[in-house]
Amino acid sequence: MNAPAMESTIEGLLVRGKGILAADESSPTIAKRFADIKIASTEESRRSYREMLFTTCGLDECISGVILFDETLRQKTTNGALMPKWLAKQGMLPGIKVDKGAVALANFAGEKITQGLDGLRERLKEYGELGARFTKWRAVIAIDEHIPTHTSIEANAEALAMFAALSQEAGLVPIVEPEVLMDGDHSIGRCEEVTTGALNSVFAALFKHRVVLEQMLLKTGMVLSGKDCSQQADLPEVAEATIRCLLRSVPAAVPGIVFLSGGQSDEAATQRLNAVCSVTDVPWKLSFSFGRALQAPALKIWKGSQDNVAGAQSALHHRAKCNGLAVEGKYSEQMESEKT
Repeated sequence: MNAPAMESTIEGLLVRGKGILAADESSPTIAKRFADIKIASTEESRRSYREMLFTTCGLDECISGVILFDETLRQKTTNGALMPKWLAKQGMLPGIKVDKGAVALANFAGEKITQGLDGLRERLKEYGELGARFTKWRAVIAIDEHIPTHTSIEANAEALAMFAALSQEAGLVPIVEPEVLMDGDHSIGRCEEVTTGALNSVFAALFKHRVVLEQMLLKTGMVLSGKDCSQQADLPEVAEATIRCLLRSVPAAVPGIVFLSGGQSDEAATQRLNAVCSVTDVPWKLSFSFGRALQAPALKIWKGSQDNVAGAQSALHHRAKCNGLAVEGKYSEQMESEKT
């Protein structure tokens, strides 16, 4: 365990006014997104797309770190630089998604467990040698009438804790991500109840596995109404419920919490991030780790064409800038019409 290096990584990731770009979509996920813009998902098209993202001029002004997929960590830019080395040179810390996706939890219909612990110690060593500074593992918690079950929450918490312990052993900062999904018609109250319970279980497991809380980050969703709920909570209610939930379940020793966008629209994610980060009396630094809510406009413009790179990069920079301002509680809807 290299404590000074991990502390330096955390400090770099939590720079005020910056957040993390999640560009760690698995091959099946990015294939679906490419299908929407009618381009084939090949090793070269994925490399080209991610290079377009990472070479955006001024991206480092709003982005402190980038989460990569295994394939991307090994790829090079057109000028021959390894992707993680390119990012580091631009002032953005490279990280890596290390889980191998969620699969059905046997005997528990509608619930999932994340796999990828087998061989993780060896993979973490290799990832560190390739330039990764931090890691991420995502657990998926669904809400329905009879779920999540205690078994599902406990199983995912245990896996998250083992991942975090192995990451710290390798000198890499773990980003622990228990994601409570937006899918469903549940109320914001139900979301808060489930999120609080899930986070309490995760931190109990982290404590049991002797994970150093000061050397990790939490990635979680904001507390929201279900996507199909007829009564959608407004911004003040989202901020109040989210902060209350976190205060009840996340130890003050954790240095930072980064929010996921999880299926929210680009602008809604930014508006809610701004509302939550406007609450200043909390023991952790608050920021974002967005994937689709940062990338979607750029992907739509890019469409696999070199002619569209400048426009796509401008769109990415704009979204990153808006979210960077939201971290400081300085975002306004008027900024959506401003050019970068």
